[in-house]
Order: sequence, then structure tokens, then C-alpha cells
Amino acid sequence: MTQETQTDNVTELVIDATGRPEPTDILDIVDDLMVNLHEAKTMPLGSNALVDRDDFLAMLERLRASLPDELRAARWMVREREAFISRTNEKAREIVDKARAEADAMVSDSNIVAEAVEEANILVRRAEGEARKLRLETEDEIEKKLQRVESLLIDIMNQVQSARSELHHARPQAPEVPV
Repeated sequence: MTQETQTDNVTELVIDATGRPEPTDILDIVDDLMVNLHEAKTMPLGSNALVDRDDFLAMLERLRASLPDELRAARWMVREREAFISRTNEKAREIVDKARAEADAMVSDSNIVAEAVEEANILVRRAEGEARKLRLETEDEIEKKLQRVESLLIDIMNQVQSARSELHHARPQAPEVPV
């Protein structure tokens, strides 16, 4: 593990074996951003604050780099799911078109026509069934991934709320001013 020290805010960045910041570092970065914003000078006659853009952007970049890979994986899974469903629908349309073309070509005899229509319907139902099965399996897999991401985000949110709660409880009482 390597450690990096930022001179302005005295924050250590802990890097894991994969070269990415550890997830617990996210809370430290959020805390640094909040402290930086609270300590910023306020504009006269307003509630706007002046912050050092470069420092703030650097902290936001560190925050982005610290986000878990599951978020990127979930976004990738959604795009892959949409592409997969599109490909599956296209294959189903091709099968249906092929079945219809074969049925039209076999119009010479009533028995052949009846058999062709029946076979085309079977192919269409089979293709629709396969497409539906593939779509449902894909949706189940994506749902599992999204549940993992949701759980991770809930854990992060709980940690942030806990840190904020500790921050507010650690404040000293304001001294009473005689009137």
C-alpha cells in the first residue's frame, strides 16, 4: 500500500493493490469538501462562498476516482442489456421473416400450405419464447447487479449520515452572552 499526503488539507490517500483508492477514502474526501466549503469566505450581503476552484476540482477528481467499480459495471450492464435485447429482437424478426418467406414459397398445394403455416407458427412461437427467455435472464442478471450497487450506495449513505451526526455532536456549546 502506498500513501499520499496532500499538503493543503493534510489528507492521506490510501491506495489498494489494484491502484484504486480504498472505498473508505470516499468519506474522507466528502468530509474534506464539506470542511473546505464551510471554511470558505462568504460573499458580502449573500450566502455564496468563494472556494479555490483548483483545490475543489482536485478533490472532486479524487472522489470520482474513488467511486466503486460496481457503478461503472452497472452502467455497462445496462448498455449491454439494451444492446442484447435489440439483437435478440432483430434475430426474432429475422426468424419470423424467414418463416413467412418459406410459407409463401410453399403455396403450391393445400397440404403443403397448411404444413408451412403450422411450421412457421411453431418457428415464430419458438423464436418469441427464446427471445423472451433471453430477455428475462438478462433482466434478472442486471437486477442482481443493480441490487449490489444499491446496497453499496445505501452503506455509503449510512456512513456519510453517521459521520455528519458525529460531526454535529462534537460541536462545543456556545458560551452564554450576558444581556
